Amino acid sequence: MAAAALVGVPGVAAVLTTPAFAQPLESHCGNETGNGPVSGFISHAELKRSLEQIEATSGGKVSVDVAGYSNQGREIWSARVGEGDTVVYVQSQIHGNEMHGTAAALDLLKTLGNNSKRSAEIREAVTVVVVPKLNADGSELDTRQNARTWNDVVADFPQLAGASPSWNYNTRVGGFDVNRDFNPNLDYVPQAADFPGNSASVGWYITPEAQTSRNVYRALEQEFGTVDVFVDLHNQGACYTGEGMDDYTTLSISGRFISNPAQHGNWPKFNYDASRRINVAVYDALQSGNSPQSKVTLYPQNTNLPGTALGSFALRGSATILFETRGQTQSWGQKQHGMLTKQLVTGMTGIIDSITDETLDTIDPARYDAIPERRNVPRT
Repeated sequence: MAAAALVGVPGVAAVLTTPAFAQPLESHCGNETGNGPVSGFISHAELKRSLEQIEATSGGKVSVDVAGYSNQGREIWSARVGEGDTVVYVQSQIHGNEMHGTAAALDLLKTLGNNSKRSAEIREAVTVVVVPKLNADGSELDTRQNARTWNDVVADFPQLAGASPSWNYNTRVGGFDVNRDFNPNLDYVPQAADFPGNSASVGWYITPEAQTSRNVYRALEQEFGTVDVFVDLHNQGACYTGEGMDDYTTLSISGRFISNPAQHGNWPKFNYDASRRINVAVYDALQSGNSPQSKVTLYPQNTNLPGTALGSFALRGSATILFETRGQTQSWGQKQHGMLTKQLVTGMTGIIDSITDETLDTIDPARYDAIPERRNVPRT
């Protein structure tokens, strides 16, 4: 059964011609590593060395800075390359156990900082800013959450004494899901009345990681007026498939995180079509015959998550895309790490290429809705 593909011609709606969906797969996948070592991924110390090497090798074309610090005092680095008027902000590893994006972000920086003619053309047209490992503490601990307690929050925000801990705080293991701590109001100050909140409410910027990402975003917004594209690199479970596929999906993407922008105030720059276009650009870039990286699906669209970085930054006018690579460390470990890293680089390069060759605005956003939907595999 052939995988469904979108027509690779801007402005032409895709037609799905695959037969009815069938799922011959088994939910155990048969090849997870399961709680394997994470030594093959990039540690905090290794990230520092890699960034220093990229900066030096690029001859200054890539500049690296400390954008903030984690709760345990680890640096949160940002890297910048290019001087174009269009800005692309890439963020990886907001969840500590979702590690594939960090290697891809470094590979992208290496390429954009080299001496090739193509990289020089990109640097002239686009400014790319990367935070390759936002949740440095969670990464070292191999946990989804960061390493921060509710008492730490109250110490920083005394006005929250007596308030219920926010809903995204994990009372069993401690720490916050950082990707629920964002607010489209970059100047928001936490108020006790806004806690504990829920998944359909905005966040509070009570974690140093979310504060750091906000500060990077705000500085870019002040410089460029609008952050044109925001890319968030994540991982999902290993055992999903897609409509029309007879194999597992290696990547799910999405540009939908807000069901009703008016629910959260007046955000006139919100542009869902722009998000759909960059998702189609990524999908098109990854379609290459029957290669593993062509097995791209659309992440579930019944989402309303204004407290995520993607939701909050979309309200402010960024075209947003979620990358969900196959397999977190607990379910997949390092298996197929090289292919999955390359897949992310190819997808992000697809965004940049569509900007520099001026085809992005010609993409019909309706093609987004024809990307094969992600499906669960029946359990055996």
